[in-house]
Amino acid sequence: MAGRRTGPDLVALTVLAILSRGPRHAYDLHRFIVDTHKDYVTGLPRSLYHAVARLADDGHIAPVETSRAGRRPERTVYELTATGETELTHRLQTLLTTIGRDTTGFVAALSLMGGLPRETAASALRERAAALRTRVEGAKQTLADLTEHGVPRLPLLELEYEHSRYASELDWVERILADLHNGTIDWEVPLPPTTA
Repeated sequence: MAGRRTGPDLVALTVLAILSRGPRHAYDLHRFIVDTHKDYVTGLPRSLYHAVARLADDGHIAPVETSRAGRRPERTVYELTATGETELTHRLQTLLTTIGRDTTGFVAALSLMGGLPRETAASALRERAAALRTRVEGAKQTLADLTEHGVPRLPLLELEYEHSRYASELDWVERILADLHNGTIDWEVPLPPTTA
C-alpha cells in the first residue's frame, strides 16, 4: 500500500483497532487509551492527534461528522475505512507473528487483537507458536552442542535465558490458543459508550 509506513506505529495501530469497533472522535480515543492502560501508547495526546491526521490522509479512516456541544471545541467523529480495515489486519498479524527481542509490538497486538476476527487472531497465534517451537528446539540443540564441546555454562547463560523465555512464551501462547478454541475468551467485548 502506498501509504504504509515502516515500523509498528503503535499509536496509529491503536486508533485503527478502536475504530474497528465503531466510529469515535479523538477525545474518545484518548480516553479509551488512558482508561484501558494502553501504556505502550506514548506522547499523548499529541501523538494521538498526529496519528489520526496521518490515518485520515492515508485514507485508513474517514470523518463521519463534526459537532460542537456547548462551549467545547469541535469534535470530528471518524470511522474505519475498508483500506483501514485491511491495514489493521496486516499490522496486527505482523506483530502477532513476529518474534523479536523487543516484545512491545507483540504486547500491543495482544491488547488489540479483538480488532481481528477470532479465527484470524488464532491463526496468527498458531503461526507464532510454530516459530516459537522452532526457536525452543534450536536453542536447546545449540546449548547441547556447545555443552558437549566443552563450552562452560557462564558464556551460555544468555542462550539459556533465550531458551527459557521462548519456552515460557510458547506455553502461554498454547494456553491462549486452547482458551480461544474452547470459547473461554469472550471475543465480543463492547466498548464503553462515546462521550458527548
